[in-house]
Amino acid sequence: MLPPWLIKDKRRWQFKIILTLTYMKKLITTLTLGIMLTSMAQGQSYLAENHPDRVILNLTNDAAHTQAVNWRTNVIQGSGQIAQLRIENNTPEFADSSIRVFQAESNVFADRENNQSMYHNVSFDQLQPDHTYNYRVGKEGAWSEWFQFRTAAQVDSLSFIYLGDAQNDLRSRWTRVYRKAIQTCPEADFVLHAGDLINRSNSDNEWGEWFYAGTGINSSYPQLMVPGNHEYFRDEQKVLTLDPHWQQQFRLPENGAAGLEESNYFVDYGPLRIIALNTQVIMLDSTYRTAQALWLEEVLKNNPSKWTVVMCHHPVYSTAKSRDNYQFSDLFRPLFEKYGVHLLLQGHDHTYARSALPSKKEKKTVYIVSVAGPKMYQIDTQKEWIQKSAENTQLFQVINIKGNTLYYKAYTADGVLYDHFELHR
Repeated sequence: MLPPWLIKDKRRWQFKIILTLTYMKKLITTLTLGIMLTSMAQGQSYLAENHPDRVILNLTNDAAHTQAVNWRTNVIQGSGQIAQLRIENNTPEFADSSIRVFQAESNVFADRENNQSMYHNVSFDQLQPDHTYNYRVGKEGAWSEWFQFRTAAQVDSLSFIYLGDAQNDLRSRWTRVYRKAIQTCPEADFVLHAGDLINRSNSDNEWGEWFYAGTGINSSYPQLMVPGNHEYFRDEQKVLTLDPHWQQQFRLPENGAAGLEESNYFVDYGPLRIIALNTQVIMLDSTYRTAQALWLEEVLKNNPSKWTVVMCHHPVYSTAKSRDNYQFSDLFRPLFEKYGVHLLLQGHDHTYARSALPSKKEKKTVYIVSVAGPKMYQIDTQKEWIQKSAENTQLFQVINIKGNTLYYKAYTADGVLYDHFELHR
């Protein structure tokens, strides 16, 4: 039999062990919860829900009379989606008699994380030029809010925003640039995105961040975009493939070269022709390179517009060493100069640069490279084509056209004017 002092000491140690185990259990639980919360905060879920999200307007080739809209829901709410539309009348009463109903075209989509959702699209037609419309999407019990957009006016003036690569840290460090652009030009008729909207092709979370940044913007300001190299990947057969999100979540014109629908196209908006080139396949596929060159010449040759802007991802003139895109520039630059393209709006090089301006008698293209997101490269100071440049600077651009004058302004992320010029017809 153990002496009393030893029994007492044993009980004391047993009690300490129980306390220690209890503490360790609580600590492990707390740490586990903390890790889970940190993980959720760092990688927010962008899973589709009952109510519509990722609502986005895309320009059509008849922006005075039609408008395209896309949105997403979960699969449970996917069937029977519609869009409702009315002319803005400034009253809170949305009488059924004033509302037009459009049945959505819907598709089930599975992203690479194997999350299923449904994408829906509608094309509003028979619209009146220069009118403000209200619309909402969804169905009974799961509607979006009512949004606004304005159709193109049949006049010779307009304003738009041009953004270079967004690509990285979209929610954290690109959002403020996009929103500042809208604050600077709230009257913008549309927004152009020059490729590399995200960093990893087919990443639904990155697309979730891109749409988050455009909350309240994408649904009210029509968008046009071209894919960059980061919207592409090679499949298991090593075939160059456009992110499958692209044609699900955007509804872009299909008037480009065969096989490049919604990534190569043109849009006429008032006095402006906007031409979108898919330079990723120009760089890597000789068949599509030739097809786009032939298509481009016809589009430029038969161009009734006063002003012409080309939007693409890879620049004709690079700002960096060893990044010149000869496959693109050697074939396409002569066409830009021959047919008098006024602006080439580009991305890819994660810097800002602008070429020299034409004299009054010259028919000379102005080449611009810009970056809106936080990823930055250095400029090669030996590049003779560069007239104005910036490194390590996030920017956005506002272009205004008024009759025979085009006004270009580049702003830093805080809304301070960095570069500007005028072109005259």
